Amino acid sequence: MKRFLLSTLAAILILPLGVIADQGMWLPMLIGKYNIEEMQKKGFKLTAEDVYSINQPSIKDAIVIFGRGCTGELISPEGLLITNHHCGFGVIQSQSSVEHDYLKYGFWAMTRQEELSNPGLTVSFLVRMDDVTERVLSAIPEGVEESVRDSIVKSVSNLIIKESTADNHYTARVTPMFYGNQYFLFIYEEFLDVRLVGAPPSDIGKFGGDTDNWMWPRHTGDFSLFRIYADKDNKPAAYSPDNVPYTPKRYLPISLKGVNPGDFTMVYGYPGTTQQYITSQAVTQVVEDINPLNISLRDARLRVMDKYMLQSDTVRIKYASKQAGVANAWKKWIGERNGLIRLNAIEKKQDLEKKFSEWVNESPARKQEYGHLLNRFDELYAVRRPLLLAASLDREAFYAVELMQLVRQFNRLLYNADNAEVIEEQSNKLINYTRSFYKDYHKPIDVEVFTIMMSRLSDILPSALTPLALVELKPKSSDDWYAIAQEVYSQSIFADSTTLISILTDSQGSGINLLKNDILYKLNYQFDSIYGASVYPNLTAVNNELDLLYRAYVKGLMQMNPNDIYYPDANFTLRVTYGKVEGYFPEDGKEYVHLTTLDGIADKSRMGIDDYTVPQRLLDLYNAKDYGRWAVNGTVPVGFLASNHTSGGNSGSPVINGDGHLVGLNFDRVWEGTMSDIMFDPEMCRNVSIDIRYALFVIDKYASAGHLLKEMTLIE
Repeated sequence: MKRFLLSTLAAILILPLGVIADQGMWLPMLIGKYNIEEMQKKGFKLTAEDVYSINQPSIKDAIVIFGRGCTGELISPEGLLITNHHCGFGVIQSQSSVEHDYLKYGFWAMTRQEELSNPGLTVSFLVRMDDVTERVLSAIPEGVEESVRDSIVKSVSNLIIKESTADNHYTARVTPMFYGNQYFLFIYEEFLDVRLVGAPPSDIGKFGGDTDNWMWPRHTGDFSLFRIYADKDNKPAAYSPDNVPYTPKRYLPISLKGVNPGDFTMVYGYPGTTQQYITSQAVTQVVEDINPLNISLRDARLRVMDKYMLQSDTVRIKYASKQAGVANAWKKWIGERNGLIRLNAIEKKQDLEKKFSEWVNESPARKQEYGHLLNRFDELYAVRRPLLLAASLDREAFYAVELMQLVRQFNRLLYNADNAEVIEEQSNKLINYTRSFYKDYHKPIDVEVFTIMMSRLSDILPSALTPLALVELKPKSSDDWYAIAQEVYSQSIFADSTTLISILTDSQGSGINLLKNDILYKLNYQFDSIYGASVYPNLTAVNNELDLLYRAYVKGLMQMNPNDIYYPDANFTLRVTYGKVEGYFPEDGKEYVHLTTLDGIADKSRMGIDDYTVPQRLLDLYNAKDYGRWAVNGTVPVGFLASNHTSGGNSGSPVINGDGHLVGLNFDRVWEGTMSDIMFDPEMCRNVSIDIRYALFVIDKYASAGHLLKEMTLIE
């Protein structure tokens, strides 16, 4: 086991001299050994201790997990935090109403008392990370069965977590890297009182909408401001009017110098998921099966949502966050598929596998350890394909119907309809959930989505996976599905919020059996039962074995090519990625420069496209050239490109220059580079950021909230 550990770590950590590629999502605690020299050659002027330290304040202490899926950073000594507008979008939407439409008009707290609390919103700071690989792996006997290995890993990990959080208020988790070839402990401090301070109107914060999503040139003012509050001892506390602004260990100074081509940039944040090491079969399923299916299903949903959102401001507000969430992945999947095809990703993976096979066959010992891998990958991915397609239909078709999402929440209640204690407990929870659900629900949208999705499911699902309730609903003519949907929604209690809540508030539970006999519940129950028996257990078993194969495969790749670059796939742990400011050539004869300006916003506003609507006040500032201190060459910088390797979760991450100052906020990737989660292309992969000077211009000149700038450290 020790020989395995040492050889694996050596392969993972030894980097070739003279590496110049910008690819990589590096663990901050390791950059002092393996990245800092390269970073400094590229223009970084600080030390590894400035980036990550547990002995002194470092940049890591200014970075937070924002909510459950974004990054944010501290920009003042008074707990002021900046992240993307789309990261704060759900909060802004929940605070909005027709009377106070913060999505449309923006929100700015002119005093601390006006800052809005947000129950459930948290931010977490990384306290430290530790490599616990040796402790975890040394506890595993050689030749042990995989189920026993998993049990040992969980047991040791839980012990490590318990020890690291004893006698403190921290949380922790042990996370595998390289499919379980390494393990790291991450310890966090979570703050519970996070208040909304400022947000531009969506016509700034979401400017470009779906038209520009994943695209360049980009002119989106994608930022929002929050403040972290703590108790009088600067410790996490639930919301209280007695809480005070948090005093951070470190916050980011803001550079007003801007960026130029070739400038060093570092993105520091929490990338969500990458799959750099998957085989050709996996890439084939992404390109030929899963992405095309998911794209078509989301395209249908978006058409329905967009139609109704254009007809009503009330519906627009209700569905703004939902529509953005559906559209985001839809467009990403299109770009990802196109990029993988352009890169010949399947063929490149096959070439690597051919070399791996040749290397394995050169040695009897390698054949013994690795000889089974490629054939077994073929077998497992063949089994996985129909299961994966079925899972996509579950997620993207069946549960695209909003009432199905509501019905699912009732499972525990209805499974225990004869248990008075469970009925009381669940009814109280479901009352609040149901009211919240209906606050942002529009039945005509859901009826049309139900029509489309049930029609698709009845046509695509094999008979073994088709619920009897769906078979019984199926009309003689496919043209009649809308009539069927209207009938279902007129009969279902789940489509009637008043009756549903009345049943939940009945202390006798007399209406529970009505819910159990509801057509939507029957459909949901049968669908879940079939999938629970025939799809997900089998898919889980296949994926578990694939993970086991990948653990061996990645280890073998590292031994075969010990001088290649290896970094762990993103898994929403803190990472450093670095590159430089630069444009790119998306296709023959076309060049994209690195910078956009306010001039581009004005140009787009004249196109007559809804996504390019601009607030009149911003146009007035532009027409008057009233830019104040934010003017640069007669305009205002808005966005810029760089070659940092980013992914979902990096939204809101700071873009930091060579001096360690904030110059921008990462919020997107270019469409031609969205395949970077699977295969990075240094010629095309660019992250898109808002220039911090545009955010400051909006705060100062547009919102007249200059008081916020006074608490920041601005470097001229």
